[in-house]
Amino acid sequence: MMLKVSLRHLLPLATLLCLAPLAQAQYKVVGPDGKVTYTDQPPADPKAKVQAIATPGAGAVPTASLPVGLRGPASRYPVVLYAARGCQPCDAGRGLLVQRGIPFSEKRVETPADIEALQRMSGSRALPLLTIGTQQVRSLSTAEWNGYLDAAGYPQESQLPANYQRPASTPLTTPPAAAAPAPVSSPDTAPPPAPAPATGPNIRF
Repeated sequence: MMLKVSLRHLLPLATLLCLAPLAQAQYKVVGPDGKVTYTDQPPADPKAKVQAIATPGAGAVPTASLPVGLRGPASRYPVVLYAARGCQPCDAGRGLLVQRGIPFSEKRVETPADIEALQRMSGSRALPLLTIGTQQVRSLSTAEWNGYLDAAGYPQESQLPANYQRPASTPLTTPPAAAAPAPVSSPDTAPPPAPAPATGPNIRF
């Protein structure tokens, strides 16, 4: 038996298979001096303001409760939709995923911090943005979205049970954590030791 694969499906599949996972910064850190650092580890300085930033594919849907035919694609190539309220193309993209029965999570882009995170992650502020694993699909093209979903192994017709509940949409970024108040030292108390320097690679801009 010969398996026929069309060129339309082969190209997205090759793209999906050849992409290696990239290390991504997970935190935006604003130091006491105002210097901004992007890093993959939380900072050691308690006075720094920390904000978690998005990485492609973050917040994937848990696969344990999915039908067997969806567990493989959803675990290898999780689908995440980045959208905004009042965005008609975003609504159309969401409708396509729902109609096809794609298990996906949704990240809302609402605040300036969200827009900055989207720009850093995708190199663009255009919405909707669809990620399938590490592959980013920026244009709202029904044929293109379906082509990538086909290549990732998602069924062309919904296999989700009638009682399936889609995960609620969540903000793309979390509000920055409040800086801890500086301890008040008394004359009889020795000053606290200096915090250890942060470890791990830092990317400075």
